[in-house]
Parts: sequence; structure tokens; C-alpha cells
Amino acid sequence: MSDTKPPALPPANRTVFFVSDGTGITAEAFGHSVLTQFDLKFKQIRLPFIDTIDKAYDAVRKINEAMAVDGKRPIVFSTLVQTDLANVVFKSKGMHMDLIQTFVAPMEQELGIKSTHTIGRSHNIADSEEYKNRIEAINFSLAHDDGQSNKNLSTADVILVGVSRSGKTPTSLYLAMQYGIKAANYPLIPDDFERGRLPSALPEFKAKIFGLSIAPERLSEIRNERRPGSKYAAIENCRYEVNEAEAMMKREGIRWLSSTTKSIEEIATTVLQEIKSDVKIY
Repeated sequence: MSDTKPPALPPANRTVFFVSDGTGITAEAFGHSVLTQFDLKFKQIRLPFIDTIDKAYDAVRKINEAMAVDGKRPIVFSTLVQTDLANVVFKSKGMHMDLIQTFVAPMEQELGIKSTHTIGRSHNIADSEEYKNRIEAINFSLAHDDGQSNKNLSTADVILVGVSRSGKTPTSLYLAMQYGIKAANYPLIPDDFERGRLPSALPEFKAKIFGLSIAPERLSEIRNERRPGSKYAAIENCRYEVNEAEAMMKREGIRWLSSTTKSIEEIATTVLQEIKSDVKIY
């Protein structure tokens, strides 16, 4: 087996700014989607809450300083709603990718109305039912993490099962935070394999169960980071647990996937498709 590693990416020599008069999360999410298309490293800086002229000029100073240090134009992803602030930042020496001008202005023309030009509207939580649903879902997922509680499982949107460290907890929390999905998760452990049955609280909710598996070699690596040299992390034990878990899921007719090469976002999207949830995606 070759131990040749892929060539390392060159040192970061291009600075990227995410500039917003709100949290900057939207600009950063869009920017990351674009940047991942390029096999380069970038120095990334978020400049949130740029909501005054003074802060806008300070952002310009930072962008121009990066230009002087790097010798290359910084890339600026911005979601500045207020035109006067955007106009100031546009004077900087960056290469500008402005989401408001790119998307909102054409929509105003197409729809024949002006937008609200409200700062942080997508993250406004004052009277948001969706926000409340997400908080409830996060609390539910935390309370039902790793089989801690059997209470109110009937209200769960999905119940994730799989061996320890197969990705259940991060997927549960991602589903809760992004989509307001109430996700419980249960570990499948050697006791379950010896009995040949799912944990006792789960059979009546089988329609809500979705399984995660993982390659034994990857599982061993992950467990060794947590408990190096233990039986828990030994490759033989990992092979046993994964084989038994997959056999149980097949026997019980549980839908499942391998998380080995998938991101949390990919796993969550597959889970959403499989459970055919009718929750609003936002």
C-alpha cells in the first residue's frame, strides 16, 4: 500500500474578506462555496457589523493593508445593505463580490418593487416562529444525544442510530440548527449486538430511524484520537461493531448510509430526503 500523500497546498498568499452590516454569516457561507472550487489556501477575515461610515472606512483600511502586504488584490465578499456603506467599501483596493447588488437589484427590477433594505433581515429573530422551532429542536437534540433520554421520542422527526463516533451527534445538531429538525440519536453497542435487537425504546419508532455506518479503518482512527491504544479503538473491535451494526440495520429494514467520505451537510441532506420531512427548509 502506497503511503504517498497528495501534494500540500501552497501557503496562503491571498486574503479574503467577508464584509457585512450584519453577522457576516451569509457572506461567509457564499464565499466559502465559491472558494472551495479552487485548490488554493486563503487567509480569511470576517468583518461583521459594519454599520457606520467610520466602520466602513476602517474596513477599507484593513482591505488596503492586505493589498500592501500580499501584493495582490484581496477578494471581498460583501452583503452590505446600506448603499452609502457599500459605496465606501467599494473604494477599497479589493476585488468585490457584492451579493446585494448582484442579486437584490435585479430582483427589484424583475418584481417591480423596491426591497426593504433591512439589515440582517434573514437573521431577524424578534418574532420568528422558525427561530423558535430551531431552538426547540436544538434543545431536543441535546436532551436526546447518545441515548440520554427516551422521553418524547414520539415527537422526534428522526432517530439516528450507529456505532459510537460514526457522526450521529454532529448530524443531529446540524439538522436542528439548520432545519429545525428534532433529531434524537442512539449508539449501537455490543450489548445490542449480543441481544440481536435494537435498544428497547426504539422498535415502536422504527419508521423514524435512520442509520449511520463508517469504514472500520476510519472509525479506528477517530477513536484512537479520543482513547489511544484502547480496545474501544482497536481495528478488530471496530470491524466487529461496524459489521454487527450494518447486519442489524439490514435485518431491521433500517435505511442507512456510510459517513466515511461524506460531510455533515451531505449526511444531513440525505437524511432529509429519506425521511421525506415536510418541515420548511430555511
